[in-house]
Amino acid sequence: MKQGTRIPALAKLLPFGTLAGCAGMQSALQPTGAEASDIGTLFWTVTGISVLTFLLVLAFMAGALKGSPGLRRRISDQRTIVACGIVLPVFVLSGLLTYGLLVMEAGSTRTASAEGPGITIVGKRWWWRVVYETPDGREVVSANELRLPVGRPVAIRLETEDVIHSFWAPQLGGKLDMIPGRTNVLTVEATEAGISRAQCAEYCGGAHAMMAMFVVALPPDEYDAWLAAEAQPAASPVSALAAKGEAIFAEYGCGACHTVRGSAAAGIVGPDLTHVGARHSLAAATLANDRDAFVRWIAQNQHIKPGNLMPPFDMLTPEELAALGAYLDGLE
Repeated sequence: MKQGTRIPALAKLLPFGTLAGCAGMQSALQPTGAEASDIGTLFWTVTGISVLTFLLVLAFMAGALKGSPGLRRRISDQRTIVACGIVLPVFVLSGLLTYGLLVMEAGSTRTASAEGPGITIVGKRWWWRVVYETPDGREVVSANELRLPVGRPVAIRLETEDVIHSFWAPQLGGKLDMIPGRTNVLTVEATEAGISRAQCAEYCGGAHAMMAMFVVALPPDEYDAWLAAEAQPAASPVSALAAKGEAIFAEYGCGACHTVRGSAAAGIVGPDLTHVGARHSLAAATLANDRDAFVRWIAQNQHIKPGNLMPPFDMLTPEELAALGAYLDGLE
């Protein structure tokens, strides 16, 4: 009896679980960008018309099956068939096409009005290189996190150095592919401050599912201050443990793959670590960002994110890992 009564109860909860998937920082139904708002309006318009069309079809079916003889004759009349089967679909689909084109034109208008320097995002296996341009023309390289000013249309150049990737930040705008040898441009405009999430939306190999990033929208003055700070070299270690970690970082050749501006580390194979301690996540939104997460990632990166291209460092002692974690966590 108990088992028989649990199944209907669980079945009743399934719709709520489905609805819960429509919310959160990666939901297109909670737009925080101008383009995403246009897409959201288009989605609800098409959904509403689809529901009305479905109800109309049900009404005709009910009339044809259960209606009076007179109603059945009117439903089967040639004029009704032409009006509802040809004229109405042409009118509705033409209207939706026109509205969709107007939405696309709104996107091109934002592209033309994008202010100042843009941002370049390069898809890698399986992380993101993010390059900002300062007003004076300098490039500031970061990784695995995108920051945007609220209220400013920003042109984001999308590129890849290996396979096809796809950038999709559902709360900001639509999806756009990254094609080898091409540069695609996506213009986004954040309409409110906050944190959302972007994802690679094109299967790109082993660790594809763990290739994401946080998108942080800031008020314009805070964004400008952040970009100025991001352009600075890394701060020197402030503790003996972090200084030991810096020495271990150099000793084990980490600078061959990673850059830490202001030090001898100048590698470009892996993410730039100059200000890695100030980001919201590690390993392309795979781990939270704290000292323990650095230690876990260095020691167990293949277990945490199978297939990633960072070599294992299982030769490090717990003391060396702790020092490296302190050093990297202090790079803010």
